[in-house]
Amino acid sequence: MQSKYQTGDTVRILQRNQPGHVRTPIYVRGKTGVVERIVGSFPNPELLAYGHAGLPYKVLYRVNFKQLELWPDYDGAPGDVLEIEIYDHWLAPAGEDSR
Repeated sequence: MQSKYQTGDTVRILQRNQPGHVRTPIYVRGKTGVVERIVGSFPNPELLAYGHAGLPYKVLYRVNFKQLELWPDYDGAPGDVLEIEIYDHWLAPAGEDSR
């Protein structure tokens, strides 16, 4: 499966209020991060959770977020990051609307 994003790309996490089983934490939705690496292609866990085959496969990325982007009152080092693995159907280029 072809990757839409490459290491170093800045992405925005889509702002969805989707009910049910999702692997994208609420606290990163609408936030901007940087692709740290491409993990690979896997069955969609949001479909697997409901007994479906999880097809088509989705590309999984590891995305770095600055702690200050996630938590405005963060008092750690300015360069601290949080890494989260997020599937491509939750990502958009950083300049696009996050809905």
